Amino acid sequence: MTPKPRWNCLSYLLLAASISAQTPAPPPYKDPSQPVDARVRDLLQRMTLEEKVAQLQGFRPQDPHVFDAQGNFTGGTDAATLYIGAGSVYAGGGDRFMRSPREAIGRLNSLQKYMREKTRLGIPVFVIAEALHGYMAAGATSFPQAIALGGTWDLPLVERVFTVAGREASSRGIHQVLGPVLDVARDPRWGRFEECYGEDPYLVSRMGMAATYGLQGRAPAIDGEHVAVTLKHFAGHGEPQGGRNIAPVNFSEREFRTVHLYPFEMAVRVAHAHSLMASYNEWDSVPNHVNHKLLTDILRTEWGFDGFVMADGGGVESVVEEHHAAAGYAEAGILCIEAGLDFNFGGKGKCFSALAEEEREGKVSMAAIDRAAAGVLRVKFLSGLFDRPYADADNSEKVTNTDDSKALARLAADEAMVLLKNENHILPLDPAKTKTLAVIGPNAADIHLGGYSAVPMQGVSVLQGIRDFAGSSIRVFYAEGCKLTTNYASGWLVNENPVLNDAADDSRMIDEAVEVALRSDAVVLVLGENELLRREAWNEQHLGDRDTLDLVGRQHDLARAILATGKPVVVLLINGGPLSVNYLQEHAPAIIECWYLGQETGPAVADVLFGKVSPSGKLTVTFPRSVGQLPDYYNHSPSRYRSYVLADSTPLYPFGFGLSYANFDYKNLRVAPVAIAPGGAARVSVDVTNTGAVKADEVVQLYLHALVSLPVRPVEELKDFTRVTLNPGETRTVVFDLTPDKLEAYDINMRRNVEPGVFEVLVGKSSVDVLRANLKVD
Repeated sequence: MTPKPRWNCLSYLLLAASISAQTPAPPPYKDPSQPVDARVRDLLQRMTLEEKVAQLQGFRPQDPHVFDAQGNFTGGTDAATLYIGAGSVYAGGGDRFMRSPREAIGRLNSLQKYMREKTRLGIPVFVIAEALHGYMAAGATSFPQAIALGGTWDLPLVERVFTVAGREASSRGIHQVLGPVLDVARDPRWGRFEECYGEDPYLVSRMGMAATYGLQGRAPAIDGEHVAVTLKHFAGHGEPQGGRNIAPVNFSEREFRTVHLYPFEMAVRVAHAHSLMASYNEWDSVPNHVNHKLLTDILRTEWGFDGFVMADGGGVESVVEEHHAAAGYAEAGILCIEAGLDFNFGGKGKCFSALAEEEREGKVSMAAIDRAAAGVLRVKFLSGLFDRPYADADNSEKVTNTDDSKALARLAADEAMVLLKNENHILPLDPAKTKTLAVIGPNAADIHLGGYSAVPMQGVSVLQGIRDFAGSSIRVFYAEGCKLTTNYASGWLVNENPVLNDAADDSRMIDEAVEVALRSDAVVLVLGENELLRREAWNEQHLGDRDTLDLVGRQHDLARAILATGKPVVVLLINGGPLSVNYLQEHAPAIIECWYLGQETGPAVADVLFGKVSPSGKLTVTFPRSVGQLPDYYNHSPSRYRSYVLADSTPLYPFGFGLSYANFDYKNLRVAPVAIAPGGAARVSVDVTNTGAVKADEVVQLYLHALVSLPVRPVEELKDFTRVTLNPGETRTVVFDLTPDKLEAYDINMRRNVEPGVFEVLVGKSSVDVLRANLKVD
């Protein structure tokens, strides 16, 4: 019998050392202990030209059977293409990845495993999704739309909202989201108005920074509960000519920098956003996708941006099809990458796929390709994609739409509502005195979340929220009253244009609504818009911009009929942008601007209607009396206004406006010192007292006005704000610091500077209801 070999500790150590010596160390780019820049350099020098170009493009599977019956990614007919890698896959609305959450996670994990094991260099792909007002996926928490979140004026709340959105997205295998939107919304005809936080650059910048911190976190690298952001749309998208989506913007460079670039600059320089999306529009007759001054000179050279810039969907193609600035897709791709665009997110033309061949022909520089590839790879490393590419379905179920997330969504909805009118203190409704209540209107029974929401939309409607609150103590009647559109299908994605209802049918429904109102002690009338009437207009079959700000359809007829009953009427507006509701302001006893309030719409509305919560939202946009007053933002040039003949030229509701169930008294505005040097700072303080009978929040706003300035500055500029909670009778001293960055502006030589002169300091409840003091800069 052959004797068995004897092993001792030394033998094991020698064997282990031998095996270790035969196993090569992983390359530096796969070593998480290496600095990110070192990993990028190492990987970049290992890549072929084709592999670099592959990282600059999104991958959309062409093979319908790319997943087998068990959900495993096989590559299919795309295998040859994928061998050199890919930049991303899109897991947004309607995509094949977005099945049930557990199935989607399994598919995405299988895809990442394939990319790591079946491609030459094992580079994972970005999985990109939407997160405009929460992670856009089935079952995820849907928060109030961006325009409503802006109305909270609550930066910690916004950061918390997007922390939840980032956690929910990351838990499902998402690494990058398209958002937040930092467009400064200055034309309410524009269909994408609801996606923005407001008309003021300072407010939008602070909201954008809070959202970026929430999604990405505050650390240099992105941990497993956060995702990379994509700021959009860079830039000027929020004030297109005529309010038409993607139309040109014609601003001076001074105005462009002061208004439309400022929010992006703060999100890049301060919040360290890792990605931006170029906007479809053109500035100074140059499409932004090919604008070297914007994408390179300003973004990279001035601001020090080291992430990557992606095209909007079809944005490179739009250089050819919309702008006629290139003769073909290949030329458009060359122009884009040389201008500073790094990543072609979707599209139909061979815009970036031919870059390798074009580099060999001398039509595009290797430096541009290397810059773009390095930017994409850097963010992949920062987001931990190489080190933790897989998601855990069990964990995702634990963190998605939790009770805490639902409570946060309700709090955000509570804070977003803006009380526009409350004649004779009709609100809050007294449950003890309200035995029957009519809930009427086309937006009462359905849930409306706005664009970039998971379809089908899920949440609690106004009607259901009121019924849940009422229980058996209040009898709730319902009538639709009229229709907004006949072809609404619970979704903003439907590729058809709205169709108004038949007038005779609306008349029948109005008569039914009047009967219901007459049987009730009070009426809640729910009007506004739906997701077909104001949305992203991406072609002639999917229009979304408006040429009027009036209520659509027969809603005014419905309102007149209900108000004629003499019943106490509370109007709720559920919509995506300012409406010229002059008749309602004149005749309705109470009006609340709700915007789109998210999944907790119904409970939040009940909170405010019945006094559990005092409304505290403030308008972040000006409401004009008619579309003919546009543009009508508050921070206009002092020379802009003369009144219109035979018209009231003041806004219907001014920027910063919002009522409360409490009353707030402002006194003792102080500025100290009253004179400073150009580089100095001053402290502003004011005493705010709740003189009402209920605990409530107030948003205290600080504005500046340079009394004399060249170049000319606006009549008012928001420079700070804070939300305070005050008990009845409580007084608090609110303090703001006026630092040089709040006083400066672009001087005549286009340099940021604090010019000597006198500043009027305005502090108060809104842009028109303020106390005033002076600060001199010597």
